[in-house]
Amino acid sequence: MRYYTRDHEWIDVDGASGTVGITDYAQGQLGDVVFVELPEPGRAVEAGKEAAVVESVKAASEVYAPVSGTVTEANAALADTPDLVNSAPEGDGWFFRLTLSDPGQLGGLMDEAAYKAYVETL
Repeated sequence: MRYYTRDHEWIDVDGASGTVGITDYAQGQLGDVVFVELPEPGRAVEAGKEAAVVESVKAASEVYAPVSGTVTEANAALADTPDLVNSAPEGDGWFFRLTLSDPGQLGGLMDEAAYKAYVETL
């Protein structure tokens, strides 16, 4: 299942694992992405705290962890092709994978319908 944050991150959850990226709305606000700084595997991330950085022609922006956990993989493809964040933000442009330390935190996130309604208020 996919969940969303108010800061425009998404997380696809499969059991105790999650894949994290930014939404299409977020990449649209950033403009052309030119660099992505990803967390190293083994790093502990905390819900709502900075986990990665994305730089565009407009600005640099933090990417926050939707939930707490331990990073298991970073998307190596983004090192050579950071524009995947623009062309496939909710697919191949994912940022990192993690093992969730507290699946209960998912309850504080939005589902797709709630996220779409939230974006319409912006």
